[in-house]
Amino acid sequence: MDPLVPALVAVLLAGVGDRPPLLSAILADRHGSAATIGGIVAQAIGFTLAAIGGTLVAPYLSPNARSLLLALALLSAGGSALFPARIKDRLDHWRLPGWLTGFLGLGILALGDRGQFLVFALVARTPDPVAGAVGATLAAIALSAAAATLGERGWLALPFRAIRPVVGGLLLLSGAIVGLGALRLL
Repeated sequence: MDPLVPALVAVLLAGVGDRPPLLSAILADRHGSAATIGGIVAQAIGFTLAAIGGTLVAPYLSPNARSLLLALALLSAGGSALFPARIKDRLDHWRLPGWLTGFLGLGILALGDRGQFLVFALVARTPDPVAGAVGATLAAIALSAAAATLGERGWLALPFRAIRPVVGGLLLLSGAIVGLGALRLL
């Protein structure tokens, strides 16, 4: 199975209420689209590294272990999707150009994030690093573009209180099904 669409859907779902789109909205209000583009590039690099890591790990795992890894990633993303995203540092004190602030700020924020863990696990299960990284990057582009277009006020006005339980439930249910299948209990 090609991981392009699963990576796109999983990262899109996991990222809806996550911190990178919120920071994209904040930086777009302050620096314009340059910060958003820099942030997307940083996330694409992170997804590429996660996909490479998944490819390197895949030969050492049995098929059931790969499925359990994916189940863990889905359960982790689903559990964290239930809680609101908060940003401690709005990068107000950074005196760098907008594109560099977006690149470094979103790169640091997304480092080891749930989206990267999902890409790592998806690519480990179905070794196609290019499709996994491209799918996740397309999801990051969609989320960042929507957040930048709406701005911080518009992004925070979305009904995340209703969205979070639905997204978390979908990811948790998917993770449970994949996990039970890997344990041969389903």
